[in-house]
Amino acid sequence: MPVDPKVPGSVWTRPSRPQREQLTREQIVAATIELLDAEGVGTLSMRKLGTRLDAAATSLYRHVANKDELMELVVDDIYGELEIPAAGGPADWRAATTRAAAGLRAMALRHPWIAPELGQAGLAHVGPNTMRVSSELLALFEAAGFPAQEKDRAMGTLMAYVIGIATSEAAYLSLIARSGRTESEWVADQRPRFDEASQEHPRLREGSSARQDVNPKKIRDDDFAYGLDRILDGLAARLDA
Repeated sequence: MPVDPKVPGSVWTRPSRPQREQLTREQIVAATIELLDAEGVGTLSMRKLGTRLDAAATSLYRHVANKDELMELVVDDIYGELEIPAAGGPADWRAATTRAAAGLRAMALRHPWIAPELGQAGLAHVGPNTMRVSSELLALFEAAGFPAQEKDRAMGTLMAYVIGIATSEAAYLSLIARSGRTESEWVADQRPRFDEASQEHPRLREGSSARQDVNPKKIRDDDFAYGLDRILDGLAARLDA
């Protein structure tokens, strides 16, 4: 059956070309990740990447058809950093899922540009590392006792929470990084402005005052753990039902 040119393709669904030249797909992916970690997705172009690799942009197109395919490779390579713990049975699925969620969040914060990319639709999630991680996450919910028709939904709920939180955190930390200050310095600088703006909103001032001496990273970690626990409480209630 002929391929419809209007349907977006995927780098994973077509044969790779023989690599006759010195530049390899692995080198391209590694250089792309370095560039994205340093400057973000908005700066990525095939020409800029070619300059970084000391290669013509045309040589990159021997490995990927366009920037979308390049991002598929990059996202899958980042997924390769994840190690999903195994759950032996219903007794330890929650602890294993908590470690998996923490690992996903840490991965997203190491690479602040990636969280929005994880929400892209299409064939971006059919790479080998992505498929492995998804399969291992499903195994956690299977070990918990979720029925076949609910495992995918449970995993999707967990992923939506972690990616949503990580997207917000990554944007916040990127803003601070651009300021040239540490997180503690940035928060201390913002506090007088917040206190003044919240004069007529005592509930906001109360919550802020209660945590003003707490390390802001600990606040983020505690907030993430609180939300994750509530997600898992809800999923556990489904099992009890």
